[in-house]
Amino acid sequence: QVQLVESGGGSVQAGGSLRLSCVASNLPYRRNYMGWFRQAPGKEREGVAAIYTGDGRTYYADSVKGRFAISLDNAKNSVYLQMVSLKPEDTAMYYCAAAPLLSAAPLLRTAAYNYWGQGTQVTVSS
Repeated sequence: QVQLVESGGGSVQAGGSLRLSCVASNLPYRRNYMGWFRQAPGKEREGVAAIYTGDGRTYYADSVKGRFAISLDNAKNSVYLQMVSLKPEDTAMYYCAAAPLLSAAPLLRTAAYNYWGQGTQVTVSS
C-alpha cells in the first residue's frame, strides 16, 4: 500500500519560514515525480513544486519561484519543501503527491498525480 506522510506545517507570521517533509513508502515505480500541491478554502488544488527523482530536475509555480525550494533525499524516500518569505496568500493545506513517469511528465498538473498524502496545514498571518 502506497503511503505519503507529510509533516512540518504550522502557523507563522508573514516573512517567516517553514520546511515541509514527506516520507513515501511502497511506491510501485522506481522513478517518480514528487510534487507539492496546496489547496486554500474555496479554491482549486494547485501545483506548487515538483521534482523528478531520476535526475533531480525541479519545477515551480510562478507564485513561489525564488521563495520555495523542493529537494529530495532518495535514501530516506523523502521529499522536502523549504518555504521562506511566506505570505498570507500561501495559507493552505499542503499535500505531497507522487506520479510515475509513464508517458508525459506530470510536472505540476494535479490530475496527473496518482498518490496523495493527507496534507499538512500552513497558516501565514499578516
